[in-house]
Amino acid sequence: MNESASLDKAVEAALASGEQPPVGRYRLDLETGRWAWSDEVYVMHGFQPGQVVPTTELMLAHKHPEDRARVDGVLREAASTGEPFSSVHRIFDAQGNVRTLAVTGQGRRDPESGKVTELIGYFIDVTESQREAARREATKSIRASAERRAAIEQAKGVLMVAYSVDADEAFDQLRSASNQLNVAVRDLAIWLVNWFSRPGVTQFPTQDEIKEFLAAPVPPEAEDNGTGILAVG
Repeated sequence: MNESASLDKAVEAALASGEQPPVGRYRLDLETGRWAWSDEVYVMHGFQPGQVVPTTELMLAHKHPEDRARVDGVLREAASTGEPFSSVHRIFDAQGNVRTLAVTGQGRRDPESGKVTELIGYFIDVTESQREAARREATKSIRASAERRAAIEQAKGVLMVAYSVDADEAFDQLRSASNQLNVAVRDLAIWLVNWFSRPGVTQFPTQDEIKEFLAAPVPPEAEDNGTGILAVG
């Protein structure tokens, strides 16, 4: 993912959280390497406003080691071209906490020489919004995992009843069929449960019917297109 897409995603996540993320202004004097920060930027870095004199060296020292060279490159390119830029990177604040910041800005040129003399723009603290997004993804993953486990247990139950075997033997049969078909056990289980619980089924399937299905399973997305031919979407 490129820098622009990363910034868009980070800001979108921050806005979607329903809370206004901290935003601060900055100005970088390219002649002296001194930064001017609004109070919000000091806080993002774990300082009280005016507690330190922000310099490029200080900024890079707080960058996460894995992001430091990339951010330095972004700043150097912006200083050279003056073109608008954006970046998403991690920092260690003054207390050692990892935070994620989005930065956007552009260069200003000296009206006489045309040389880029400063960079101006905004820092946006997207730490909390990214954490919330990660929590949502983790919850979705856990839920999906639970659903897959439930399908496997249901499929095992079908095989236990049909073949009069215990849970271990039922799982062995399911795994054996998945190996022959080169299909994941969880997927085959979902297909079997879907087939077993499809509309119109009023009787428990026989061993032969289950054996036939496991030999040539029909995925849930397969539908009869009205011609008697199954069309897989």
